[in-house]
Amino acid sequence: MRTLIYVPVIHTSADLGSLAKDVTKRGIADLGEDVWEGHIRTVESFWDVIIDYFTSLDASGMKIYQDGMIAQGEAGAKIVEEGVKAGSKNHELILSLVKGGAVLVRTEDFNLVKRELDRILAITGAKSVAQKLFAFLKYKCIKNRLLNKRDRFIAQRINETLHDGEKGIIFIGAFHDIKKWLPKDLQIKEIKDVCKVRAYQSLLPFYPKHKDKLDELGRYLIAKINEA
Repeated sequence: MRTLIYVPVIHTSADLGSLAKDVTKRGIADLGEDVWEGHIRTVESFWDVIIDYFTSLDASGMKIYQDGMIAQGEAGAKIVEEGVKAGSKNHELILSLVKGGAVLVRTEDFNLVKRELDRILAITGAKSVAQKLFAFLKYKCIKNRLLNKRDRFIAQRINETLHDGEKGIIFIGAFHDIKKWLPKDLQIKEIKDVCKVRAYQSLLPFYPKHKDKLDELGRYLIAKINEA
């Protein structure tokens, strides 16, 4: 039996690199500064409970998978170190797990990740409304297809590298859907309900209409993880 701890995540600004400024600007414009800052606090607290869960876990020999991780070994370690310097709690946790004996595994295909990033950067870097709209429509046309290809590749990497009797952890954005591609003999332990994490992110742009539901989901996100 091989086991995969499945961690659906919400990426923080520190994880977004050059996209962070544009995402923050858009978030404040759409939601208002107070709501946006409340969202940031929720995400920070969400990561605190994730980190707390793994604090008591024996990570020795575990394999770590991370969406967007295009390298392993020294190159992968450098990516994690840069993330830590930027203030990423996700990468801080990975570094802590690696120090505890876990092994970071290359999770994604560089070309697929680059193709998606290039399309997003084309949107944020557009100089006019028309250019931004054109770039957005181009991205929308390939978004689902690219995400599907990435998910299949990630699942394949897990299947190839996580062997019988081993345990792994995957940190992956909630809108990914790799579970349908994973082998049937893999036991999956989902420590936060991916549907609830996804729902929070989906409803956030419509905060005034779904305030009560978002407040409920926010409380779920920051609730301590029950081991049972």
